Amino acid sequence: MAKKNIKDNKSVIYWLLTGCVLIFIMVVIGGITRLTHSGLSISNYKLISGTLPPMNEAEWHEAFDLYKQYPEYQKLNNHFGLEDFKDIYFWEWLHRFIGRMIGLVFFIPFVYFLIKKQLSKATIKKSIILMVLGGFQGFLGWYMVKSGLVDRPDVSHFRLAAHLTTAFITFAYTLWVAMDLMFPYKKEIDKKFRNLIRWGMAILLLQIIYGAFVAGLDAGFIHNHWPFMNEGKFIHETAYTELEPVYKNFIEGKSGVQFVHRTFAYVVVIIILMIWYKAKRMTLTNYQSKAVDSLFVMVGVQFLLGVLTIMLAVPVWLGVLHQVGAFFLLTAMTFTLHRFSK
Repeated sequence: MAKKNIKDNKSVIYWLLTGCVLIFIMVVIGGITRLTHSGLSISNYKLISGTLPPMNEAEWHEAFDLYKQYPEYQKLNNHFGLEDFKDIYFWEWLHRFIGRMIGLVFFIPFVYFLIKKQLSKATIKKSIILMVLGGFQGFLGWYMVKSGLVDRPDVSHFRLAAHLTTAFITFAYTLWVAMDLMFPYKKEIDKKFRNLIRWGMAILLLQIIYGAFVAGLDAGFIHNHWPFMNEGKFIHETAYTELEPVYKNFIEGKSGVQFVHRTFAYVVVIIILMIWYKAKRMTLTNYQSKAVDSLFVMVGVQFLLGVLTIMLAVPVWLGVLHQVGAFFLLTAMTFTLHRFSK
């Protein structure tokens, strides 16, 4: 009986890890969609019929005519021809297509495992939470797109941040559920140290939210200097004078949001260095050692990618790579927190 349970657990683990991979791909494609300004190319949402792209010239013209009715074409892209439209349509269609695939990959095996009774009650509850998160993520995607179809040809950076952060959280929770099955036995842990890692996770998520703010406001295309914003200034005056009242600069102003994101990166580095240093003074298991080492390496890589991204004014490939770096850093943080939790 024990062998059967182990076998069943492995198949469930593979299912969950497949979901993690698909969410990762979804985030990468989402980053490309954002950086190529393709996200508003599909202005309606058809759950079933929208699975396939336009299949002939007439359908392409119909999709293009629909795009012409909205602000992005009217105010920014009225010089576009059909071929230009096809280029941006592709990325948004692919982004949505992968989202549909994730839904199927989660739901169909979940039903199969339920029928075969291969899921424990705890895993069933966690799986339901995962599907709720996935459904909410899909809703946020459409809610975000709607914000760019009314007056201004751009989506709300708040809604973009909610959409992206939910994707990251869904991934982290999926990975956590998989690791609960991969590592069913846990050792006694230092609760103070675990709380430090929890703080690290919270700070990292806040930094990810501000990264989405930067992306949503196109704030990476200004102040392309490092370590100062420009002209030897740690903080440029526009970071606190662009909007009134002052606090709005740091949630809605391009300069202010970029300042928070680039400055908060140092906080992320510091707390991860604290985690790594404290962990190395403890007796660690093999996986705990690998976890904190991966965290140490990834924060260095991500910090470097952030510096290069800002200095080079966000070329698409580097912007995507920086987002991928955030994804792997969150993976390392999730792995570390799990290895130091009971």
